[in-house]
Amino acid sequence: MPLPFLTADRAFDASAEDVALPFDDHDSWRRPYRPGPWRVAAAATLLLLASFVLLAAMIIGMTGAPSGATVCLLLAGAVIAAALRLLRVGAWVSRHGVRRVGFFRTVTVAWSDTSAVRTVQQPVKWMGFPRTVQGQALVVVRRSGEAPAPLATDHNADFLGRAEAFERATDAVEAWAGEYRPG
Repeated sequence: MPLPFLTADRAFDASAEDVALPFDDHDSWRRPYRPGPWRVAAAATLLLLASFVLLAAMIIGMTGAPSGATVCLLLAGAVIAAALRLLRVGAWVSRHGVRRVGFFRTVTVAWSDTSAVRTVQQPVKWMGFPRTVQGQALVVVRRSGEAPAPLATDHNADFLGRAEAFERATDAVEAWAGEYRPG
């Protein structure tokens, strides 16, 4: 029995090499890797919490307290928005440049403004917390010399414990930079 959701991205038994499909649109923003299990688990937990808050809103609304139900609905909407934004966090690439999407802030750098995209050994934040550990980071070096925050690290929610996935993702971003960065 063929599973179309597996063949849309790549075949189940295909090699680990990520090759762009011929119908891929390089003008649209795409994440060159899949969200990691820690990020997906955190978003799923937030969505579970939102379902309980929505259930509470329904119960409060049926008892006749519309202001309390409205507060619960707004809280559930905020939790759902936070879960969806958490899933969008990461590095995104297109023909136009590279984009670092954070929870509160998004920074886009055009390929023409970059001088290099490389993996460096440096202290990195562990899962986004203030604690730093020695690790690898994918950084974009701008022509102006400004050093923005790393696009991805091997200790963030997408790549913690998945060194091979981090290597594939950094190779993919570096390949996009090699293809679209002028000179």
